[in-house]
Amino acid sequence: MADRDIVLVTGVSGFLGSAVARALAGRGYAIRGLVRATSPRTNLADFPGELVEGDLRDPAAVARAMTGVRTLYHVAADYRLWARDPEEIVRNNRDGTRNVMEAALAAGVARIVHTSSVATLLPLDGGVADETRVATEATVVGAYKRSKLVAERLVEQMVRAQGLPAVIVNPSTPIGPRDVRPTPTGRIIVEAAGGRMPAFVDSGLNLVHVDDVAAGHLLAHDRGRIGERYILGGQDVTLAEMLATIAGIVGRRPPTVRLPRGPLFPLAWANERIAMWTGKEPFLTRDALKMAAHAMFYSSAKAERELGYRARPHAQALADAIAWFRDAGMVR
Repeated sequence: MADRDIVLVTGVSGFLGSAVARALAGRGYAIRGLVRATSPRTNLADFPGELVEGDLRDPAAVARAMTGVRTLYHVAADYRLWARDPEEIVRNNRDGTRNVMEAALAAGVARIVHTSSVATLLPLDGGVADETRVATEATVVGAYKRSKLVAERLVEQMVRAQGLPAVIVNPSTPIGPRDVRPTPTGRIIVEAAGGRMPAFVDSGLNLVHVDDVAAGHLLAHDRGRIGERYILGGQDVTLAEMLATIAGIVGRRPPTVRLPRGPLFPLAWANERIAMWTGKEPFLTRDALKMAAHAMFYSSAKAERELGYRARPHAQALADAIAWFRDAGMVR
């Protein structure tokens, strides 16, 4: 890449966006980070490049950030499983993606990596899902999954109709250091490490170290096929296994009480009613309970085969996450 070429990363103050920026810096790229004026700056203290302020909902601000950009990593997303107005999540992720991709086309960006999610793919009951398990708006649960789905479909449509040079990556459940907010999964880790999760529901998820997902983004840029999607995952684990691993790391006894989902729905409803007053995202939601009905297990075989992608064991990712949460004072 020539010295004058710029790599733009959106969502650079966030958990995954900051990891992508660090991975790019390790290769010596000239990086520009797009960040909202109101975004937390914790992950930007030693940002290895230029920072520009702008909101993805502002086409003019996005266009200014795209000046001189040759490569784009669109990582930014409204990652909430609950909001007072759920449609706000859909609007943010759909319209923000549209503004970014239209600005990239206008600026002649040569290569784009779009960060989607396994939320756009259907879990396979009793099995492991891959990129062929394409979801629809009628089959996804909750506003966040629907928002990622419509954003991914928008990118695919622009690839076909306008020649958008985009590769799509679908991270599973990233965990690890610098989860400032934290993410919904990060909240589970914090609560479990603090001994505040005495029980659990029967579910499962695919855990992956955030730095491995970031490395997968760069591999998708280097080797991915335009218009294709690639799952960037790690290991499939049940929630019970995850909590047991956390307990082992922090020296606590793992929870053994398995709760049925049905009786928890009234509690989730009550939590959401309280959140409507406080504005604070509830720990337990009805959508989360609906999602927990299916083990969210996914295969990264395509990314491993085509991109050379690899992920470290989930226990190491959990240990790195807990160590960071401890240093941040979130786990004592």
